[in-house]
Amino acid sequence: MLTAALYGAATAVPLVGGAAVGLRWRIPKPVLAALMAFGAGTMIAAASEELFGPAFTEVGAGLAGLGLIGGAAAYVVLSHLLDTRLGTSAVGLGLLLGAFLDGVPENTALGVSLQEGGLALLVAIAVGNTPEAIASAASLREDPALGPRRGLLLWAGVGVLLTLVTVAAHAGSDVVSPAAIAVAQAVAGGATLAVLADTLLPEAYRDGGWWIGLSTALGFWLAFVLG
Repeated sequence: MLTAALYGAATAVPLVGGAAVGLRWRIPKPVLAALMAFGAGTMIAAASEELFGPAFTEVGAGLAGLGLIGGAAAYVVLSHLLDTRLGTSAVGLGLLLGAFLDGVPENTALGVSLQEGGLALLVAIAVGNTPEAIASAASLREDPALGPRRGLLLWAGVGVLLTLVTVAAHAGSDVVSPAAIAVAQAVAGGATLAVLADTLLPEAYRDGGWWIGLSTALGFWLAFVLG
């Protein structure tokens, strides 16, 4: 149980640490765009290699596809509600929402996989979490309705929840079926892809320009190698 808590905390610390950086310092837009694109690359690798790929192998194209589309739909609908209700707050909160939606199944898979090590998935999650948190926090920093303190509390809350998810998944790993884990991974993959298409990459391109594709490729390469 202690190992599960430590692994869960290892995925939460980059979230909270990245948020603290984004809230504390004003990061130049080109640098922030590069971080967002780098994070997008790591998330692409994680979505394919650590999430949807295993789900596809375990439950097949149909069920894995339903999970993928369901995860994407959940993020798209909730992100649209944020856009229509919150306006300028939507980008930062959209990234936070994406981190939560793909983080729950990811950390569930991490907790279950601890019996086989789980280090590769831990690295992929941690590498992807940091730029996403920095980008979200940088957006929340400029939002007068939230401010640095509330923004950090939001990310800290997400970090605590994901740690608890890892511990709970590890505790119930003997009763959770491989198929259920596979569907959860597919849902996480769908939410991840929706975050990329809806928020992360458009924002990175807007602030960074034509060269951010290089940063995306670098993030993908690093996550693929580490994973």
